[in-house]
Amino acid sequence: MIESVARAPFQVLVLPYRITDEDEILYGLLKRDASTGGYWQPVAGGGEDDETPEQAARREAFEEAGIPVESELTKLESFSTLPVDAVCGFLWGDDVVVLPQHCFAVRLQSASLTLSEEHTEYRWLSYDAARELLSWDDNRTALWELNYRLTQPHQNST
Repeated sequence: MIESVARAPFQVLVLPYRITDEDEILYGLLKRDASTGGYWQPVAGGGEDDETPEQAARREAFEEAGIPVESELTKLESFSTLPVDAVCGFLWGDDVVVLPQHCFAVRLQSASLTLSEEHTEYRWLSYDAARELLSWDDNRTALWELNYRLTQPHQNST
């Protein structure tokens, strides 16, 4: 018997990144299959049943890119909302018209990703190249935040 999954009213975005032996930061983007838009983005998807955003991020990262569920996630401050008709329609009635999107980052050691059927390819890119490929402003904001956090020295407030 196949268990049915209830769609939770939120989205997650997970930005994979890695740091090369030469200290270059590279960001992983996935290209959606043409039937789902054909655009480049980080791991993205929706929550299921009673998942928390972090649990959904771990599951989506594993399902879409083969990222181990035990990988350490970093919660980003970037947060956005998406119109329901751009994602999954009015599943929760006419009162739910936008979905919150929670953003995370995950550092990987390996350059190898295992793509789901939703994607046709992936690339590891510099910040500027990744920014150019992204279609959505909220994806660019999350990428900017992660890049800033990784490249700016921490300021001590005294």
